[in-house]
Amino acid sequence: MLRILGLDPGLRHTGWGVVDKEGPRFRFISAGVINPDDSLSLPERLAELHEGLKKIITDFSPDEAAVEETFVNKNPNSTLKLGQARGVVILTPALFGLRVAEYTPNQIKKMIVGAGHADKNQVDMMVRTLLKTVPEHIPPDASDALAIALCHGFMRPTTLINR
Repeated sequence: MLRILGLDPGLRHTGWGVVDKEGPRFRFISAGVINPDDSLSLPERLAELHEGLKKIITDFSPDEAAVEETFVNKNPNSTLKLGQARGVVILTPALFGLRVAEYTPNQIKKMIVGAGHADKNQVDMMVRTLLKTVPEHIPPDASDALAIALCHGFMRPTTLINR
């Protein structure tokens, strides 16, 4: 059995999802969102993100992690902040000795839905189809993180970042 932590990075909302893969089957374990306090400074928000990820990794003991690659915004400042949050999201599992894989949004959508330009509703529907016990009202960022974990389960080990 392999336990996978999927992460959808963001400075305001970082989605996370944990699935188990045994052979060709997947099982939903848990999912949620880390929401750093917007009133804090950037370093404090990044620290909150790191602490939230540490707790998830400690609580669920994943074997590997998968992260969505950042897309470039029209606003360079927003892109830079997202990149800093993504750095924390990649670094934290690595500090726990986990191997980390990265996937583009199009790779994830194509693997889960079959179309690289699928919308969030299509991705959510397929996540629920593949993981039959996902709670009805999970946040979209958590559903995206589950899609990332599923994508990794289908595509590994060819995309693991070498350590």
